[in-house]
Amino acid sequence: MTEPMTPTDNAVAEIKDLADDAEVEDAAISGGSSYLGSYTLDDAEFGTQVTVTVGGASRTIETNALPDHTTGDFPNAGNPNTISAQDLRYEYTTEPEFAGEASSPLVIGVAVNGVKFEPGTAESVSCASGETYRVEALQDIYNLGLDFNNAHVQPTGEYHYHGAPQLLTDAYALDDDLVLVGFAADGYLMYYSKSGAYQSGYQLVSAARTGTGCTASSALRVDGVEVHGTSPDGTFTSDWVWSDEAGDLDECNGGTIDGSYAYVITHEFPYISRCLNGDVGDAGGVPLEGAEGAAPGLSEAADALGISVAELISALGGPPPDIDAAAKTLGISVQELMAVLPGPRSAG
Repeated sequence: MTEPMTPTDNAVAEIKDLADDAEVEDAAISGGSSYLGSYTLDDAEFGTQVTVTVGGASRTIETNALPDHTTGDFPNAGNPNTISAQDLRYEYTTEPEFAGEASSPLVIGVAVNGVKFEPGTAESVSCASGETYRVEALQDIYNLGLDFNNAHVQPTGEYHYHGAPQLLTDAYALDDDLVLVGFAADGYLMYYSKSGAYQSGYQLVSAARTGTGCTASSALRVDGVEVHGTSPDGTFTSDWVWSDEAGDLDECNGGTIDGSYAYVITHEFPYISRCLNGDVGDAGGVPLEGAEGAAPGLSEAADALGISVAELISALGGPPPDIDAAAKTLGISVQELMAVLPGPRSAG
């Protein structure tokens, strides 16, 4: 994998000072973090505005999605978008429960600074022989314009993380090895281990890829793609397979830590969890309906197609969804898929 650009020591010190100066109100200090209760971040330099309200069994996150740290330059050669303020509201439970079946919401969770975790991409390679390969953000073949925080910008202007965000983890680290970095859509907490104590259970697939007549989605800016017979190297999501004997974490990159279930962001695939084991409820890991950029529910569309919501979300990918690839995956026409999908969807 490509090594991320390293920010200067001054930049790291700067963001640590900014985090220390951020206004934190009514914070419940527990488990080594002051961000488990209600708090407010108001950073004048970066424009960050986040209000997190914990009451009863819910955690409401209202954010303009502007990071409270230095970012790479946007637009850039791999990412033509400019960071801009959003108006987003998320509501997650504070009493998570295992759902019995993992789900893959569009937004896995939100960082303590109000920036979302979104590890998947909308870019793909589709083959005339029927295969579709989702491109990973963290790989060496295609330039998706990620910065040193493993982040880039959606067409809507929303900055978001695809992997371990260096300045975020540095800023919110305390003396403990585990850094509370965010909240998953199912209510479980998201951590980063400074020592790398928790290992992912994913390994590269051994069998060669198949697929002929393959073309890349337009955002990848390439012509024909040779796929058949090539070896999995992490370029595509399907290059990876999970084994319960390979690491410490489950298929959703989670595990029991000090008696409580939590997700861990790792430097190895899947980097950020690709699925959640808890019930995501009505929020589904995306902004609530009514907030700017909200994505409507997909239950009716999934019912119309005779599949589960998880299957529909997996086929769509993104955001933004890859409609052409999704239609091919589901074995229907683009027109049939568009006819059942709700409203405009948020870009990513």
